[in-house]
Amino acid sequence: MKALRSLLSLLVSLAVMTAALTAEARTPDFAKLDAVMKRAVADSVFPGASLAVLYRGKTLYHKAVGRLTYDTASAPADTTTIYDAASLTKAVVTTSIAMQLVERDSLDLRAPVARYLPGFAASGKGRVTIEQLMRHTSGLRAHTFYAKSCRTPGEVFRAIEQDSLIYRTGSDTKYSDLNFILLGRIVEKVTGQSLAANFHARFAAPLGMSSTRFNPPPTLLFRIAPTAPDAAWPLAPPRPLVNDQNAALLGGAAGHAGLFTTTGDLMKMVQMLMNGGELDGKRSIAASTVRMFLRKTEWPRAIGWDMATPGKSSAGSRFSASSWGHLGYTGTSIWVDPEKDLAVILLSNRVWPTEENIKIRKFRPVLHDTVVECVVGK
Repeated sequence: MKALRSLLSLLVSLAVMTAALTAEARTPDFAKLDAVMKRAVADSVFPGASLAVLYRGKTLYHKAVGRLTYDTASAPADTTTIYDAASLTKAVVTTSIAMQLVERDSLDLRAPVARYLPGFAASGKGRVTIEQLMRHTSGLRAHTFYAKSCRTPGEVFRAIEQDSLIYRTGSDTKYSDLNFILLGRIVEKVTGQSLAANFHARFAAPLGMSSTRFNPPPTLLFRIAPTAPDAAWPLAPPRPLVNDQNAALLGGAAGHAGLFTTTGDLMKMVQMLMNGGELDGKRSIAASTVRMFLRKTEWPRAIGWDMATPGKSSAGSRFSASSWGHLGYTGTSIWVDPEKDLAVILLSNRVWPTEENIKIRKFRPVLHDTVVECVVGK
């Protein structure tokens, strides 16, 4: 009987090993994914897009579809096309910098925001913490068009500091640009450097993200996918390149928006985080810090990143509940499933020529479900 149990155990082990080797050797068929992306262009979900799929530390898919605009004379989009990342800035830039500052004891997540921005204590906000800004539980309103009432970055920060809470801090989760506008300012105060300089020195340069920056120069304009024209911009000169009005008013580089990047560059950043803060032998963030920021808790959001909500998430129905990611208003997204060791990065300019186009809301879950079907097979 003992010998029989040993034989059965050996057979089970061999079956598991065979299944693992088969899965490893399986070459995904991306014909369905290609069709989904091409159909999105035909259905005017976006003029063009670049898509990357990472799986078990490898790039399985990296292709572009469509053009920079719907004009047939427009240049084709490709994997080097630069897109306005919009709110991916919150996660990729501001949160990554915060990770480093926290582990180096330069930033305390539990400290009140007023420790770094004393004026923020006004109107009953003295107990709001840094972590509550990053989890979007601060109580601040979601958005305000500051260009209607402010003319300088200083006026914007003072307006937020003087604003009142719209719900009790910590009682709910309401996504807010204001949270990360403040966080960008805190990073600058703590480090004595601009947000753009911080990100370049800490991540873009070390990781080789050569096409990623705030306020890209005119020499790169031919590679940048346009976003929505803005007749409502009330200030002169015309709005800078960034799509977000508040980011433009803040000089094009803000904690909530302003980053321009490519899928190729974002793959390096995402893979570094998937590896626990290390890429190609270079450590950017301690593994324990990455785990602390991205772990699943009772809150619907991680620290600086969103978490997948089964049945409701733009990550679709096949990403695990521990998946983390973020969206950008211009048509961008990152979703990572740590259980499957899978990441999907989408950059597009769905807001061209109008922000009224919201077809991407239905497209994103379909995209992510299709990726999982092609890569994992279920």
